[in-house]
Amino acid sequence: MGAYGFASGLPLSLSGFTLRQWLTEGGTSLAAIGLTANIGLAYILKFLWSPLLDQVRPPAGLARFGRRRGWLLVIQPALAAACLALALSDPRQAPILLVCAAVAIAFLSASQDIVVDAWRIETFPERLQGIALAAYVWGYRLALLVSGAGAIWMADVVGWRASLCLVAGLVGTGALVTLMAAEPPQQDAPEGAHGLRARLQTAVIEPFRDFWKRPGAGHILAFVMLFKLGEALAHTMATPFYRDMGFDRAQVALATGAPGLVASLLGITAGGWLVIRIGTGRALVLTGFVQMATMALYFALAVSGGDTRILLAKVVLESFAESMADAAFLTYLSALCSSAFTATQYALLSSLAAVGLRTLGGFSGVLAAAMGWVPFYALTIFAAVPAMLLMLGLLRRFPPPRLQEARP
Repeated sequence: MGAYGFASGLPLSLSGFTLRQWLTEGGTSLAAIGLTANIGLAYILKFLWSPLLDQVRPPAGLARFGRRRGWLLVIQPALAAACLALALSDPRQAPILLVCAAVAIAFLSASQDIVVDAWRIETFPERLQGIALAAYVWGYRLALLVSGAGAIWMADVVGWRASLCLVAGLVGTGALVTLMAAEPPQQDAPEGAHGLRARLQTAVIEPFRDFWKRPGAGHILAFVMLFKLGEALAHTMATPFYRDMGFDRAQVALATGAPGLVASLLGITAGGWLVIRIGTGRALVLTGFVQMATMALYFALAVSGGDTRILLAKVVLESFAESMADAAFLTYLSALCSSAFTATQYALLSSLAAVGLRTLGGFSGVLAAAMGWVPFYALTIFAAVPAMLLMLGLLRRFPPPRLQEARP
């Protein structure tokens, strides 16, 4: 799971933070950089084709590896090729190729996530799922360090093209992980004239119908979609903001590298400990408001005049708070899932959680250019308020079933 987490985390920065750093250095406008958030729409739409990856057999020749590994051996080489195409493109001379490569990376990366999640659920018994997810997160965070700060630092040494080619080579090693992994035990779905239709009915329609039958379903979905909105707006513009503050590539790589990684891992651990100690609901409230408060650190950075120490403190505290909130938020999402449809409903909820980043986050560049940095980052704090109010109401009126059962 640690290796799969590493393979899943590597492509994310290539259609996100690292890509925006490259575009910023190439003189791309703020509005265009903001729109790169929409490249990752595949991450919020992945539930649309997840039933196909779940029900349709891999192409002939790869089916012998099993349904999960077979599809991964289709997706992972194609993902490495898309990363290589991105590395060989040029934001000034071939912007269309670059955008197409980034879109392909997002689509294939989201597809890889679908299959890896299914592999995890089917491979590990329930009592080991928490350990498996922890290993996945550690591998994932390490990958973000490599393809984010690591790639930016390497670009200083060997240039952008060579740096991104090295990352593409690492992405290609994901297929080696799949070849070494074991195919989980799985019963084939029954075949027949209406087999696919029946499977799609079970895989797609029933999970949605089950979720909508619960009290407060609409309010729950609104909260899930809004929870990360302020964070999405703030993060999308972080790279050009750092540059306007006078920070060079090496300073950004240093601050967002090892210190940010360590803070994130400590934050995940602290968030998990809070869930155990005070319960999911209270942990979600506490960490949600702490996460919102840390966005004020952008103000401190803006008035510091480009102080590297403030940059480092901002990255560390923000990474810790957001990872701590993620631990409580993902636990809340898991508690919302019915046991009969855990995988599909979790894919839906996790997709909706990315809506703010992949849609409204795309307008962040237009807002920042029109408002200026200080008013823009004030807006990002207020953008988190509706989700906090919804959260307080939801936890009181419509707690998830597992939280209800825990009440005395």
